[in-house]
Amino acid sequence: MPVLTAKGLRKSFGPQVILDDVEIHIRRGERVGLVGNNGSGKSSLGRILAQRDMPDAGQVAVRRDASVVYLEQEPSLDPERTAREVCLEGLGAWNDARERHARASRLLEAGEGDLEALLHEQSEAAHDVEHLGGWELGQRGDRMLTALGLFDVDRPVGTLSGGERRRVALARCLLSSPDLAILDEPTNHLDAETIEWLERYLSEEHQGALLLITHDRYVLDSVVERTLELDQGKLYGYAGGWSAYLEAKMERQFQEAKTEANRQNLLRRELEWLRRQPKARGGKQKARIDRAEAARDQAAPNQEKRAELKLETTRLGSRIVEVEDLTLDLGGRRLLDGLTLKLTRGTKLGIIGRNGAGKTSLLKLLLGEMPPTSGKVLVGDNTRVAYFDQARSGLRDEQNVLENVADGNDWVDWNGNRISVYSYLDRLLFPKDRQRTPVGSMSGGERARVALAKLMLGSANVLVMDEPTNDLDVATLSALEELLIELNGVAIVVTHDRYFLDRIATDILAFERDDEDPERNVVHHYVGNYSTYRRLSEERRAELQAQRSAEAKPEPAPAVSKPSDVAPPPQDPGLKKLTYAENKELDGIEERIAEAETEQARLEAELADPDIYRTRAAEVPALQEQLATAQALTEQLMARWEELETRRAATTKR
Repeated sequence: MPVLTAKGLRKSFGPQVILDDVEIHIRRGERVGLVGNNGSGKSSLGRILAQRDMPDAGQVAVRRDASVVYLEQEPSLDPERTAREVCLEGLGAWNDARERHARASRLLEAGEGDLEALLHEQSEAAHDVEHLGGWELGQRGDRMLTALGLFDVDRPVGTLSGGERRRVALARCLLSSPDLAILDEPTNHLDAETIEWLERYLSEEHQGALLLITHDRYVLDSVVERTLELDQGKLYGYAGGWSAYLEAKMERQFQEAKTEANRQNLLRRELEWLRRQPKARGGKQKARIDRAEAARDQAAPNQEKRAELKLETTRLGSRIVEVEDLTLDLGGRRLLDGLTLKLTRGTKLGIIGRNGAGKTSLLKLLLGEMPPTSGKVLVGDNTRVAYFDQARSGLRDEQNVLENVADGNDWVDWNGNRISVYSYLDRLLFPKDRQRTPVGSMSGGERARVALAKLMLGSANVLVMDEPTNDLDVATLSALEELLIELNGVAIVVTHDRYFLDRIATDILAFERDDEDPERNVVHHYVGNYSTYRRLSEERRAELQAQRSAEAKPEPAPAVSKPSDVAPPPQDPGLKKLTYAENKELDGIEERIAEAETEQARLEAELADPDIYRTRAAEVPALQEQLATAQALTEQLMARWEELETRRAATTKR
């Protein structure tokens, strides 16, 4: 039985029809992808299916008692609430019970209201919390936020960046375990590592149905089982993910082109016949004329337009961009440590790493926007750099597309030609009615195309791009890929789009966690695209692990041993010698155990005081959670100390 059914959906914005008699059915547990060009109406369809907007005609029906959650591109969240509080809203009845308990506890502590009624409400709410999963259920929200790269869960939402707010909203959606999740561009502002976690979660743990609006082609391939394409108001369905969709769509377009060629041939033959027999009016002749007119009136299939992205580069010198022993310390962390790199003509460098690793900081160093701690960035005399930043900050929201791109001029110089700015923008898929639209009212994808339109009018030979794929539709992504592949210069691209990097990258610069110290950054340079990087990175880790295992093996006993006063302790061949990081961990673990035990004792004493339940009742649930966390931490540290101490004793010669 479908969890959602929509029939006869129609929606227009002025003269533009974005939904034309659309019908869609989503079965229970089905994973569906939705693709289409920017402005085609994907987000509008998502909002209508989530019943956030109304269609002009048609209806949406959701199965009785089915829960539907919707992740929008710009989520509206209460700025006063913390990330944890917003995330826990996804737990519905459990969170309502928790908040009822907190409210009753606050009033009891303040001595306000009916004492008996409040005690009853507090007791009932506590019972509901336990019945719906227990107080520890709230820790699921923290784990979800951490997995999505948000570690300070107590920060007010109003202090978070736009990308961080989207992650909070995504965590809230996933935590609710809905019957249907409608997710609009969930991978935006996530790094590749987090996107891979999200892929696994949606594929393996999410039990409900899914409508995924995304341009991430690897996510579509790994998660969805059916792909829908919204094209000029019509919805086309394809079995499988991105690759299967692309193959089936090409077959459909081939058949449409074949049908159109047959129609054109028929028209040509009938036209010649009509010219030879202009006065024929018999029955057979009349039928033939009718057939020719029917073929003439038949609409030709709409040809998919693609943005024309071309960049005329200037001549490069012998030196383009070179980095010598570059080090950067920022916020008490070392982000770069002795990076040396030389970029040559034709290099397309992809930069990847987790959020906050230092990718954007490296771009700022290369652009001269911030000084390094030490080292040099050398830029050639003929190097001309164009910067495409994540926020599209070069755009003026109050101005329209024409004003942003050409400063009000009617003509632009592009690709060696002087052409009308109106014609130029039409090639970038901005029809005349959109060319006078204020940029501030446009979608993220359209804003990105405006920024690309400005960039291509320059004469750069080095492109520096920070997350250029965010919000772009697949057709524009493909055009951008072709531009970068053919670029007779250098491209430096920070992106989370793995498919994009597989197509354009000649080199990968990866910000990775140090194998010895996960808190420390190590930057590795790999020659090849993203898939090559993954293979080489895994091989490097496997070799390192094999080397450590070999070093940990006990040395063979000598043929003749001298008697000694003290026999050495026996070594367990299954135990590995401690690494440098593990030795450091062991040296400091006793102090951490003492701190954890002190915190545990403090909380136990506080909760043992009867007055707390009368004067500070609102704090009790939080203190109980803190105590459970402290107890678990103490146990973990003790187990870790025992493991490390045993290995040190067994593998150390005396």
